[in-house]
Amino acid sequence: MGELSKLLNIGPVVEEQLNQVGITTYDQLKEIGSRQAWLKIKAIDDSACIHRLYGLEGAVQGVKKSQLSPEVKAELKEFYHHCK
Repeated sequence: MGELSKLLNIGPVVEEQLNQVGITTYDQLKEIGSRQAWLKIKAIDDSACIHRLYGLEGAVQGVKKSQLSPEVKAELKEFYHHCK
């Protein structure tokens, strides 16, 4: 178990995917942002869903994905549908 799986919403599978795309620390995740991190994961795992995007954003913000504001969820949902 590495650094990323200690973050909220990040389990061992997502941590492994982040590591595969070159993101191994919270600082790297925060710098690249949830959207770009999700796009990188989507490139290696076509099953990456909106909940993974919410989880990544929650990890960046330090909150559970269910606690993201409605505005943030709406922005992420728009991004997700644009990238599908």
